[in-house]
Amino acid sequence: MRALQSLKVAVVALLLFLFPLNASTNFFVLSNDAVIDKRAAAKIAEIGTEVKTKLNVNIYVYGKKTFGVPEKTPTAQKIEYIKNYESKLLEKLQKPYVLLTVALDEVHVNLIASEKLNKLIDKNEILNGYVVPLLASKDKNTLFSKTSAAILNGYAAIGDTLAEDKGIKLESSIGSAGKTAGTIWKTFMYFLVLGGLFFYVYAILKRKK
Repeated sequence: MRALQSLKVAVVALLLFLFPLNASTNFFVLSNDAVIDKRAAAKIAEIGTEVKTKLNVNIYVYGKKTFGVPEKTPTAQKIEYIKNYESKLLEKLQKPYVLLTVALDEVHVNLIASEKLNKLIDKNEILNGYVVPLLASKDKNTLFSKTSAAILNGYAAIGDTLAEDKGIKLESSIGSAGKTAGTIWKTFMYFLVLGGLFFYVYAILKRKK
């Protein structure tokens, strides 16, 4: 419970860190579909603009409630549908790019980088360390709040990764706040797994006695 409380505090602190910006025109948010908080979108615009100016890389976000996959679609066909959906998105992007996609109903998150950035961007590290932990958290925060925080978390991590490769510190970086939230959640999950194993072994030994 303490870990969950800490996670909630970290997320709230992350959002409170944002300051108002005019994000009525956001070049980097390709689709919001009411899943990204205005403050988070504003911070994304700030980070994206700085990365574009200093590194000449475009970091895009495509967040939707659904990609429109028909209900009861078999898994293999669902995967193919999403691949085709994302492929069409990529055709319109300016290279070099990194694209973060989220579809809530399909429980789908993905990170796609153009060819020159593939080796630089560790997809699993960013998604598993910054995005998924916040989306999967079980707390009183609304799905809207968690999605906004998760997308911003991942977006900021991408920007920091690109900047570090060039030896640059982004002025718009959110620093360690995003990583802290992800670390707390992973630690909590490890605790649950280890605790479950302990009680399982204990139950077996007790039964044998």
